[in-house]
Amino acid sequence: MIAHEANVDGLVGPTHSYVGLSPGNLASQRSAGEASNPRAAVLEGLAKMRQLADWGVPQFVLPPHERPDVGFLRALGFAGSDAGVLDKAWRAEPALAAAACSASAMWAANAATVTPSADAADGRVHFTPANLLTHLHRSLEPAQTARALRRLFPDERRFMVHDPLPAQPHFADEGAANHVRLCAEHGQRGVNLFVWGREAWEHWDGVYPARQTREAFEAVARRHGTARAVFARQARAAIDGGAFHNDVVCVGTKTCLLFHESAFADRAAVEAGIRGATGGLFEPVFVEIREADLPIADLVASYLFNSQLLALPDEDRLLLLAPVETRDNPRARAAAEALAVSNGPIGRVEYVDVRQSMRNGGGPACLRLRVVLTEAELAAANPAQRLDAALHARLTDWATRRYRDRLAPADLIDPALIVETREALDELSQILQLGGDFYPFQRTA
Repeated sequence: MIAHEANVDGLVGPTHSYVGLSPGNLASQRSAGEASNPRAAVLEGLAKMRQLADWGVPQFVLPPHERPDVGFLRALGFAGSDAGVLDKAWRAEPALAAAACSASAMWAANAATVTPSADAADGRVHFTPANLLTHLHRSLEPAQTARALRRLFPDERRFMVHDPLPAQPHFADEGAANHVRLCAEHGQRGVNLFVWGREAWEHWDGVYPARQTREAFEAVARRHGTARAVFARQARAAIDGGAFHNDVVCVGTKTCLLFHESAFADRAAVEAGIRGATGGLFEPVFVEIREADLPIADLVASYLFNSQLLALPDEDRLLLLAPVETRDNPRARAAAEALAVSNGPIGRVEYVDVRQSMRNGGGPACLRLRVVLTEAELAAANPAQRLDAALHARLTDWATRRYRDRLAPADLIDPALIVETREALDELSQILQLGGDFYPFQRTA
């Protein structure tokens, strides 16, 4: 059956800022306290989406969440008008207020784990929104993410959007940032590689949190009825070096798995597990970049592996879409471009500017959720959210009018930001035909 690997990219939200909420994300920590440019950030993301659509990749838009999350602050005892709640929280508990303002839902790779219909027991596309409970600001996202996925994929005959896993540490789940699917063709049966950082009952004493548990991915695979699942442990050295998700050290599509030497605790076991799971369906191609060629410090600074690996129509080899930070790092650029001249599965490298996202620790791959869809499933998705030239132009105009071009952390206390973001999101919900009850402020107005 013919199917396509569609990309669902998160739109950067109006409160995109550098507050430094994510220990283990070294770029986020380095940028903490600096001023961001939300308008540039959303336009960078839209430009990347347009490029993929122009290349023939099905491209959808996932809306940002409402921020500040005043409801979260009210639940913690702050009372009064919405502006008053935000002001009181910033004065009394600034860390809580900062979490309530985070635009981190832009990184759609953490939105959910996806099993395509070819791999699911019931023949539907399955989604489990990640509970993201390791960090407070991200734990605010799952309910709205589930709502967003149900609006984008509303046909329950073809799609199943589950509730998130239980929100407690045994089932810590970070979504598709730790999942890779390999296959001969997207519409054929594949192998699902689930990479975890710790086990539920394990004492973790690493430098940074291990955000994904094995038990979470096992539960996701069970509820999806995922065939040919392989569970692999991420190397502690990678996590301690700043690879807080597997997609900082590994990326794959079709038959190709590209990874760093430090990616897995047991590389040989990973390769054997994948080969065994293929059942002769295809021959996997493993491409490793050695520590000697790209030290982990350069890896994290350049985000080479947080590139998008794309199978484009009418191209025999894969395209690696890397951030410009990879181009600007001599070792990373040499490693990336060596792939294209090796006569291996990757035929060329292109670079994309998503600097605003990168400064907060999210590269091209962080901004998208990959969803394999048949022609019928593509047709069943919300057409208003599929990016083409007209939607790109409309969203570019919307963002240019609605977003600030400078936002320092101190600006998040501005009560006008509540009004600005709600007006922007209300207009967006009409553009994307999400319904008049999509955002919390629309349901309480």
